[in-house]
Amino acid sequence: MDEEASRTARESLELVFCMSNILDTGLDRHTLSVLIALCDLGVNPEALAAVVKELRRESMPELATTTPS
Repeated sequence: MDEEASRTARESLELVFCMSNILDTGLDRHTLSVLIALCDLGVNPEALAAVVKELRRESMPELATTTPS
């Protein structure tokens, strides 16, 4: 990748990261970079969003299984 393309990619990622923060997605730069790369390879963005939501749901502690003391 030449210097100009590299600079443009960094600026684009920074813009996406700022938008992500405004929308309070909780996604870090690395995760956003991977998601963008997958979209560039032709993966459906809506399918990626569904996967991210499902992974978050699975990683959240089950509120129903905890009982207050």
